[in-house]
Amino acid sequence: MTADTATDTVLQSRSQTAKRVSIVEAAARVFCSEGFAGANIDVIAAEAGVSRQTVYNHHGDKETLFIAVVREITDRANARFFETLDSFPDRPQNLHAELVEFALRLTRNCICNRDSKFLRKMILMEGSRYPALFRHWREEGPGRVSSALAARFARLALTGFLELDDPDVAARQFFALINADLHVSTMLGDNPGEEQLRISADNAVKTFLRAFGQQPRSGLSA
Repeated sequence: MTADTATDTVLQSRSQTAKRVSIVEAAARVFCSEGFAGANIDVIAAEAGVSRQTVYNHHGDKETLFIAVVREITDRANARFFETLDSFPDRPQNLHAELVEFALRLTRNCICNRDSKFLRKMILMEGSRYPALFRHWREEGPGRVSSALAARFARLALTGFLELDDPDVAARQFFALINADLHVSTMLGDNPGEEQLRISADNAVKTFLRAFGQQPRSGLSA
């Protein structure tokens, strides 16, 4: 293979990748707006700036495209979660304050970001009607991230910071609590400000530590 041929191959590969990404992004917007049944391949193609045939060449049909959108967004959301999880306070000096900051990062990166909003909207619109289309999300989404967070909470329990009977329950409760004050506003498309996010995170951590924080032991009088 000559240098020119290799360069052409690389450029062609980049072009195909760019088209694939453009189609998935456009499809996510259209599916969120119109739902699965109402979405039209011609509209998706126009939104992506490609031909109808190009969409079919990449994804075959509308169902395969929807599954690809769910997979792509789920995988991106997971990547952001695990990147954020690296900042979990494993050796806290001030557990409450450090968990609040961690909850804030989770909220910004994994709850209030664009991909998470797309996923929530598609699940709310189509989850009960087309559950098979969300198989990848069910297998790789909530369960995987919750288990990873549970492992971090288990470490805090082993080092005496938390009292846990079941780390998996604690992880699910933590996610529920940090989302509790934001669920309605984000579902309606609002973008909570920094102050609202911090108040929500602080409320969540206070409640979480009341339930799972290490309780001081009272000494017994002789």
